[in-house]
Amino acid sequence: MGILTNRFQDNIFFASVDNVINWSRKSSLWPETFGIACCAIEMISAGCARYDLDRFGVVFRPSPRQSDVMIIAGTVTKKMAPIVRRLYDQMPEPRYVIAMGTCAISGGVYNTYAVVQGSDLIVPVDIHVAGCPPRPEALLHGFVLLQEKIMKERVLRAEPNTKIEETVDHG
Repeated sequence: MGILTNRFQDNIFFASVDNVINWSRKSSLWPETFGIACCAIEMISAGCARYDLDRFGVVFRPSPRQSDVMIIAGTVTKKMAPIVRRLYDQMPEPRYVIAMGTCAISGGVYNTYAVVQGSDLIVPVDIHVAGCPPRPEALLHGFVLLQEKIMKERVLRAEPNTKIEETVDHG
């Protein structure tokens, strides 16, 4: 009897398992309750009844060890940057970052020595939500974009240049 590893069937299996894992990740995003400046007020209002982030599975958590999304909402000063990095390092994998507001994205109008000119200099940013301050609808759109990005991730599938061996027994 011959044993033949069918790449097509394996890819379908891994793709469906990837879809289940990614669906569960995107449906239970837990950002940490961390706001630096005025954008934090808009972030808080996005979690209230009018905008209701709960319907997307977004539940704010009090600890970085329980959360998988960091929302950098506001101006990051150079004095605050090591704290932001420490909180990011305490988050479990996979972890995602949303930079909310012009100050978090590029330093905003504060082109001074004390302000970090973009939070992506401290942590890798996945989604940028523009505005000063951005409306809660913009943050909702940022979460939808993050969910789309999560659904495109590969969790179990082999990389394209990974060699998959085919075994055939001719005996």
